Parts: sequence; structure tokens; C-alpha cells
Amino acid sequence: MSRADLSPLAEALVLIDFQRGFDHPYWGARNNPTAEENALRLLAAFRSSGLVVFHVRHLSRDPGSALIGAGAEFKDGFSSRPEETLIEKTVNSAFIGTTLEAQLRDRGIKSLTICGLTTPHCVSTTTRMAANLGWSVALAHDACAAFARNADVSFDDGPAFTPEDTHRAALAQLHGEFANVVATDAVIGRITRR
Repeated sequence: MSRADLSPLAEALVLIDFQRGFDHPYWGARNNPTAEENALRLLAAFRSSGLVVFHVRHLSRDPGSALIGAGAEFKDGFSSRPEETLIEKTVNSAFIGTTLEAQLRDRGIKSLTICGLTTPHCVSTTTRMAANLGWSVALAHDACAAFARNADVSFDDGPAFTPEDTHRAALAQLHGEFANVVATDAVIGRITRR
């Protein structure tokens, strides 16, 4: 089935881990400072188009994590509305140990737009699993970000990656195989033309 054949309600937005804990200095420098702004634009477009929205939140089991307590709360503007679904996970994939797969199938969702934090971890893992489970995925590259903490290559003698290096490498590994990597504006243009 092509995207043109999908009913307007057959697509969902999956927002991954836009949480206050990612503002903690632990993560170091980051790329793409407008990721949240772009993600909020996607959220507004999906809401105004009457499309399904899933909010994913990581609840760390590590007592020292930045993603517990207040750090687990969503950043401003990312809280779910009553008609939207909150998925809470404890691992990188939003599909492991959650009801995400069942809820997508129950609603007849055929296509996903994914964005979130961080590109090489929870975004990548969820995108890979979504594709493996049969969903068509659009990954909004400018509504995702990576951090210096994601780029630690201390296991070898090579130069450290920058957050941008890590972000781009993760996207390159996903594009074509697991997702269509696109800009936020392309997603918004497509769904608002329906």
C-alpha cells in the first residue's frame, strides 16, 4: 500500500523522550538545538489534522539517571492530551515491555512519523523495530538530536565524534533500510495537503 492509499487516520506521530532530564549537564553538548521546536510543529500539525499521537517517556531504572523524578517529566509543550496515548518504557525501544505495538495494530495505523531524543539510541532502536514489525516510517531528522555523551568512543584510539557526527551517522544507517529520513517541513506539507 502506498502512502497515497492511506486513510488520513492511518498515520501516527510517535514523540520519543522529550524529557527534562535531557537538559542535564550529564549529556554534554548537543546538536540540533531546534529539535524540540520542530517536534512541537509536528505535534501541532498532527493534532490539527486529527491524526493519532503517541507520547513516549523513558523511566530509567538507574537511581543515578537524569531520567528519573523531575527529569522524567516532559519538557514544556510535550504533555499528552486526554485523547493521546502515553507509552512508558524502561529500555531503548518503545515496543519492548509496552502496549505500543498492540495499540498501533488495534487502531489500524499503517505509517509512523518518528522524532525524539536521542537519535542513536531510543529513536534509532524504535525506528528499527517499527520497520521490522511492518510499519512504514518517516523519521524527521531535524526533530531529533544527539549529545556528546552519545559520541563517547573511548573504547578505541580514534578521534571523538561530535554530536552532529553521531546524529548523521545514525540517520544514514536508518535511511532507506528502516525509514525515509525527511525534514519536518516535508512531513507537515504532506499531512496538511490531505
